[in-house]
Amino acid sequence: MLQEDFHIPDEIIVGKLHSLFTRTANKWYYNMRQDHGKHDWSWWKSEIINKWAKNSWRLKMESAFEGAILNSEKDKPLTWFIKQKDRLSALHPDMSDTIINMKI
Repeated sequence: MLQEDFHIPDEIIVGKLHSLFTRTANKWYYNMRQDHGKHDWSWWKSEIINKWAKNSWRLKMESAFEGAILNSEKDKPLTWFIKQKDRLSALHPDMSDTIINMKI
């Protein structure tokens, strides 16, 4: 989308990937970068889709969301809430914060 809408060159898009990814995705990116070296945006887009857009990943995220129960003795409420919000945001990127909050 960025490339098509704003005519941003591959080098800029790929150069920003390290700052866009967080936690697990960031580790995945660094490992892929070390293992496979430099590639253009179309290669990275394909790899991202292969890794993160599979049904098994969605099922894992949905199960984790549904199974997460706040344990006040074990969990910090804010940490638990943010993890749940991240799960829903990953599953439904277009979902508004209001709807995410209601679902949690």
